[in-house]
Amino acid sequence: MLFGLTAAVVAGVISPILLPHAAHPSMVYHILLHIASITIVTFLSIISFLAYKRAGGTRTLFMTLGFMALGVVEVFYLFESSGIYVPLSIPTLDIEIPHVILLAMLTLFGLGFLKVNK
Repeated sequence: MLFGLTAAVVAGVISPILLPHAAHPSMVYHILLHIASITIVTFLSIISFLAYKRAGGTRTLFMTLGFMALGVVEVFYLFESSGIYVPLSIPTLDIEIPHVILLAMLTLFGLGFLKVNK
């Protein structure tokens, strides 16, 4: 039930981005893929946040922050694929911000997975 509610809210919020691209079938499928990813990430972020709120622990916190970072990256990629210009790079270093966030996400997942509870 929570997943259905999450999917409905995400689709309702993001559908204005999809509507201008309805005439281009290839872009619709690409954007739908990002919407599905955002829906799953939002659901997993909510579940992990509720688990952190209930049980606490730094491992759960790292996993929650990792899911949230993945959600931010997916929103950036959705904007990029739908043609909405968002400056996504650090010009002096020629590094894209989503790649930095993905590195942070992998670090958070690694910390959450490898952290030893004493």
